[in-house]
Amino acid sequence: MGHRDGYTAFVSSGVGKKISTTLGLPQPVALRRHVPGRPLVDGPLLVGGHGTMPALAALRATLDEAGAVVVDEVPEEGRLGGVVVDVSSATAPTDLEALRATLAPALKRLGRCARVVIVGADPASATTAAQRATHRALEGITRSVAKELRAGATANLVLLTPGSEGAALGTVLFLLSARSAYVDGQVFRTGVATSQEPADAATPLAGKVAVVTGAARGIGADIARTLARDGATVVCVDMPSAGASLAKVANSIGGSALQADVTSPDAGARIMNHARTRHGGLDIVVHNAGITRDKLLANTDSERWGSVLAVNLTSILAMNEHFLAKDGLRDGGHLVLVSSIAGIAGNRGQANYAASKAGVIGLVDAYAADKGLRRRGITANAVAPGFIETEMTARIPFATRELGRRLNSLAQGGLPIDVAETIAHFASDAQSGVNGNVVRVCGQSLLGA
Repeated sequence: MGHRDGYTAFVSSGVGKKISTTLGLPQPVALRRHVPGRPLVDGPLLVGGHGTMPALAALRATLDEAGAVVVDEVPEEGRLGGVVVDVSSATAPTDLEALRATLAPALKRLGRCARVVIVGADPASATTAAQRATHRALEGITRSVAKELRAGATANLVLLTPGSEGAALGTVLFLLSARSAYVDGQVFRTGVATSQEPADAATPLAGKVAVVTGAARGIGADIARTLARDGATVVCVDMPSAGASLAKVANSIGGSALQADVTSPDAGARIMNHARTRHGGLDIVVHNAGITRDKLLANTDSERWGSVLAVNLTSILAMNEHFLAKDGLRDGGHLVLVSSIAGIAGNRGQANYAASKAGVIGLVDAYAADKGLRRRGITANAVAPGFIETEMTARIPFATRELGRRLNSLAQGGLPIDVAETIAHFASDAQSGVNGNVVRVCGQSLLGA
């Protein structure tokens, strides 16, 4: 599925490409997005790294099963579909030469929308200062490479904890696939998984019940559709005023609709009761509902301040009292919260919104560290969208909108499906070892990078 704004369409034309090349203007390309049955990557996949490459040892068979053509050297002809470099066994900065030696010649041969995935060890698990410095260095390398890539290619980093090589397979596959089209320059941390890969990779959420708040339109509607596509039964929640749109989304995916104001004191209990009585329980909660009430802080009154925090943050706390109770989310369940790049970098005129979205990241930190939730196998992760093409961003003044679109490594806005794909990834049982991550779906936005 492609998407072209006016500028992208212009620079893709013969005249536009010539003008943009002459002037040195950004030349965004239509990103490669998920289509069932399409190959994992378009072209051979180069693998290499340092030492025993334990992650690649665990990954090779899965790559073969996924239909990837794995090569150990850059082919003399043609373009690469991607590169996976495993330096997880590196112990000193000098070991990073293996990364450079593998990656440097490959970057010149990458095809359109190719993928670079670097696999290292979580610096927190290092036993020496040199080892910690080596693996911390991978973040700088990955983010720099991501900024050097062109033509829709991306680069991301996966950090392992000891024994999690097998659990990282799903993350590496996600980053190689078209599902991660707008995920660029990001770091994923994986731990030891307690669940296996799904029996059918096309429906990893089969048999699961999911709740999505703010599901009537925009990003929320795409999240609901994507979870349903992946096999989940979805409870779509939104305000009564959006009832018609909500019912349309729910009916289109065979789910159920529940009209509820997430700030209502009984919202959590109603949603939990609906999931239990209509669908037998609850496995996945996506906290997506959110509002903006933008003003410079100097002009922000208590109503603007309080309403944004109430919808975007404190409602999550209140509803989770029910979702995380012993009779709430089933063991092995997944919480996915929608934050924002504004919660990381801040944004002029959005102090209230940024506060709420930074607070969401705080919630993820707290839930991921909660020993009781960890014993129950419940994970908590967040997705922080950057500039996403929605009805809301379409109303932004032209110049501001263009800046938002272009100030990222892919030089274009993302689509709601890009956010939804990453949320679906976090919602899968195969990602039971992925906990406490906050991943930006922003094309490596230069804001807060």
